[in-house]
Amino acid sequence: MDGAGICRAVHRSRVEWMDTDASGHYHNTTIVRCVEGAEATLVRERGITGYFGAAPRVRYEVDFSSPLWFGQEVTTTLVLEHIGTSSMTFRFEVWGEAMDPHPRRLAASGRYVTVHVPASERKSAPWPAEWRAALAQDGHHRTDETRGPHEPHLRRQ
Repeated sequence: MDGAGICRAVHRSRVEWMDTDASGHYHNTTIVRCVEGAEATLVRERGITGYFGAAPRVRYEVDFSSPLWFGQEVTTTLVLEHIGTSSMTFRFEVWGEAMDPHPRRLAASGRYVTVHVPASERKSAPWPAEWRAALAQDGHHRTDETRGPHEPHLRRQ
């Protein structure tokens, strides 16, 4: 598999006051919120319904690189690396955009795994065929040539 993965999504947000402590520095949980925003963008762009509530995280790892600050714009890039029978592996980067006096920096990167657990079940089950097809379809995959200036190429971890 190439470094681009199966499909990707880019989500832009801003660090809100509720995301910070009294110094204006973000809480680590802000990264999860940004990544879940990118995941929601991916699912929405692919027309998948019923995903949320049926895809719990079973593994999550984050490397924190630099702080984010109140009011700072954030760009999160999410890449679907692998679709298994009942699990998916994603990798992500969260970038704090330039904001005086802070330069644009990688704030966090990592990966996580979700497992398909239908609402009526208590154990994992295969992903629905229509979800797999929607995630793998051509036309949504962005290459280096179509990536915007604020969408860094995710490095393999």
